[in-house]
Amino acid sequence: MFQALHVWLLALGGAALGGAFVPAAAQTLEVLTHSSFSLSEELVAAFTEETGIEVTFIQGGDAGETVNRAILTRANPLADVLFGVDNSLIARAAQADLFEPYTSPQLARVPERYRFSELVTPVDVGYVNFNYDVAWFEAEGLEPPTSLEALTEPAYRDLTVVQNPASSSPGLAFMLTTIAKFGDGWLAYWAALRDNGLQVTDGWTDAYYTAFTRYGGDRPIVLSYASSPAAEVVFAEEALDAAPTANLFCEGCVFEQIEAAGILAGSDNVEAARTFIDWLLSREVQEDIPLNMFVYPVSEDAEVPEVFREHGGLPEPEHVAEIAFDEVAANLDAWLEAWTRVVQQGQDPGAVR
Repeated sequence: MFQALHVWLLALGGAALGGAFVPAAAQTLEVLTHSSFSLSEELVAAFTEETGIEVTFIQGGDAGETVNRAILTRANPLADVLFGVDNSLIARAAQADLFEPYTSPQLARVPERYRFSELVTPVDVGYVNFNYDVAWFEAEGLEPPTSLEALTEPAYRDLTVVQNPASSSPGLAFMLTTIAKFGDGWLAYWAALRDNGLQVTDGWTDAYYTAFTRYGGDRPIVLSYASSPAAEVVFAEEALDAAPTANLFCEGCVFEQIEAAGILAGSDNVEAARTFIDWLLSREVQEDIPLNMFVYPVSEDAEVPEVFREHGGLPEPEHVAEIAFDEVAANLDAWLEAWTRVVQQGQDPGAVR
């Protein structure tokens, strides 16, 4: 999904986008992104014409892998900016002092609820939840699940695939969702999933494009995004009246995942990095994001494509999990260790604390 792009961005000096600007000598800005990062070439080309800083985008894998890579190379940063850290990963990044704080003036266009950290700038929002293969369930004569608890029932044995929370941002989002929903019983829930034939992949791509029945796998229930059914419609070889996949929206079973960009500590191009981040919140970029990355813009004045409203939809507030991120910061490492012991090592959740 990621395509390497080389673009020109505003030169040092802090000139506002759309204002009077005289390009300075060419400079280089490096941006580390997750593998789903993409913007329209036409938009990039138009921006290129106005700028004087060359930006190289570096693919880092899944968002969780990208953040881990940035942390491991903090002493010698791979890039100037990291795009793709989200509200489930920020605690890990903050503990590693990964970012130099920056408050973009463009944040005035972004609702407060998306501003989850002063270290980074929110850019888009997605909703992590389960999708299911509609045709598979119809062919099997099985009703789709209607709750997270249903996934542990015998009728749904060997049907579900999720991602590893240690390496995948949607995987981590779902782990936090289960903690918010089940409280002290979250590990018992995961043990029940495990015993019901749960499959775990390292990242979203393997889960969706390898394990999911829509693409030749044997799992008709996949942890993905609320916008994934809309993506199925957009990329269908023939026009579709209805999406071939559907969302599982249930009480407390959706995670609001807010993706952000941050300036990596140690960058030599801080002013250029700030200008790049400001550009990500421009209306042009915000309206370009949905049909390229299949997430929603965070800017209040950005329009959302009709296909999102028809086939993706947004979960109602009661569907979204709530968890305090100071609690995440204090417990994340212990939670990940406990998850690994129960899900991957098969230990009894009662013996794991």
